[in-house]
Amino acid sequence: MENNRNFFITIALSIVILTVWQVFYVNPKIERQREQARIEAEAVAEREQAQQGADGTGIAGPARAPGGDIPGEGVEADGQKGRPAAVSADGRIKIDTPRLFGSINLTGARIDDLGLRDYRLTVKKDSPNIELLNPSQLPEGYYAEVGFVGSDATGDVPTFNTVWSVEGEPVLTPANPVVLTYENDKGLVFRRTIAVDSDYMFTFSDTIENRSGNAVSLSNYGRVTRFEKPQTTGIYVLHEGLIGVTGEEGLQEIDYSDVEEDGKIIPSKSNDGWLGITDKYWAVAMVPSGKQQFQPRFVYNSDGRPRYQADFLADPMVVNAGETATLETMVFAGAKEVSRVDAYEQERQIRQFDLLIDWGWFYFITKPMFYLIDWLYKLLGNFGVAILATTVIVKLIFFPLANKSYKSMANMKKVQPKMLEIREKYADDKMKQQQAMMELYKTEKINPVAGCWPILIQIPVFFALYKVLYVTIEMRHAPFFGWIQDLAAPDPTSIFNLFGLLPYDVPSFLLIGVWPLIMGVTMFLQMRMNPTPPDPTQAMIFNWMPVVFTFMLATFPAGLVIYWAWNNFLSILQQGIIMKRQGAKIELWDNLAGLFKKKPNQPAE
Repeated sequence: MENNRNFFITIALSIVILTVWQVFYVNPKIERQREQARIEAEAVAEREQAQQGADGTGIAGPARAPGGDIPGEGVEADGQKGRPAAVSADGRIKIDTPRLFGSINLTGARIDDLGLRDYRLTVKKDSPNIELLNPSQLPEGYYAEVGFVGSDATGDVPTFNTVWSVEGEPVLTPANPVVLTYENDKGLVFRRTIAVDSDYMFTFSDTIENRSGNAVSLSNYGRVTRFEKPQTTGIYVLHEGLIGVTGEEGLQEIDYSDVEEDGKIIPSKSNDGWLGITDKYWAVAMVPSGKQQFQPRFVYNSDGRPRYQADFLADPMVVNAGETATLETMVFAGAKEVSRVDAYEQERQIRQFDLLIDWGWFYFITKPMFYLIDWLYKLLGNFGVAILATTVIVKLIFFPLANKSYKSMANMKKVQPKMLEIREKYADDKMKQQQAMMELYKTEKINPVAGCWPILIQIPVFFALYKVLYVTIEMRHAPFFGWIQDLAAPDPTSIFNLFGLLPYDVPSFLLIGVWPLIMGVTMFLQMRMNPTPPDPTQAMIFNWMPVVFTFMLATFPAGLVIYWAWNNFLSILQQGIIMKRQGAKIELWDNLAGLFKKKPNQPAE
């Protein structure tokens, strides 16, 4: 059957699209390595020039730490020390906002104790809150820090081991910024104001007053450091690791394995942008001040205690005697909520900050689909219902194309007798057979490939919805009805323990839940709308395809399986109505009845 061939062509095209999408989803590694060699050579030359002094004015350049521009930290993990002990060991500023809790370490003015009030580890209400940042003494140490690199002329400047003094009450709230001070023996006074909004953005405002009597030069740095490599999903549909948008390179997504292999990845210098470390749902990112150019880096340090780091070092700034200089560094630490990330990009003028969320290559489909689902959620109050409504809207958008396709398929069924006659008449002459077929298509106004369109148009929509369900935190722990309490997780039930009635658990590969079964049944019915292929091999493939898809999609997010099942149901209704209007026979009931009829025995030869 011609429609069946078209279906196989569609499946092949789907596989090609999926393969190309996955292979080219990440930045090409070869090009990055080639560019890295050039950038590292330039960075070495810049460091040597900076060590020789600034620009000939007699102002000393910033001192450089061995092996890098930013001071290192040799902190050993203490596996015996728990989080409460690690947090109570130092002087701290309490963080108390509507969405965050934790503290800032006065040693280094480092954000290393941060929890999220709105998010928990599991769907259970008594589940612990997400702990995003941890003190460096803990094995899972993870923190954000802003400091300075100085020289002999500047004396000691604030770094990771500087103990700041706090003015006023040591509690940071959206309405109460905290002020820290530090004065060194050279007459430099550092005054740092740390503010936080009602969501996830911290602002470090530093003022440097020069009372030394001489002009000095120093550089601002910032870093996000993680000591323990987290467990990642490890699939191309999502990037987890080091990330940034800086310089001419734009978006840089660097996997943990890539930076482990390369050791250090140094993009070109930049005047704007951001960089940090991202997880599936959470991220910590630095936004440097735009007053000086800065050198971004992505580093893996395996000496002693391994750690991953995204950092920047700004070009030296000169502070003349008796003058003050100010700069501002922003630190995002929290959940990657679409509305908040987009708002920060617009309100704070952060270059392409929306790319902190991994929308992928099909962002022009994925992002609008998210906005549609989110708008419907606010209207209907349930993300699952919003997905069902989105499916109806997508069906309406593509209705003219699908309608034309189904009409063509119905006409194909009506001319099946003529097609069989042509095949029999020109059985020994394929060329004339094809010519006669094309003439028939032209006379009857039939497009033989129209049957592919209903499936082809689902591919980008399917990918986009999968991406939305998989990467957006808004879908995390979003309930539907009944047993579906997390649309971003697979259906938790299984037919192999009678959906929980039998008192034992089943292996993950046997978790064939209710919704995957519904999807499989609807797919089976949709395929039975067409005549059974005469070729036994094709018929067998068509019989088993719903079973294979049922097992495959059982591990997908439940929201995606619900979409697929609902889409199949709507397609069955649509195709049935169109075929009835066109006077074409609906094969569904005959095909279902044929499954239970006893087939006659084939005569022996």
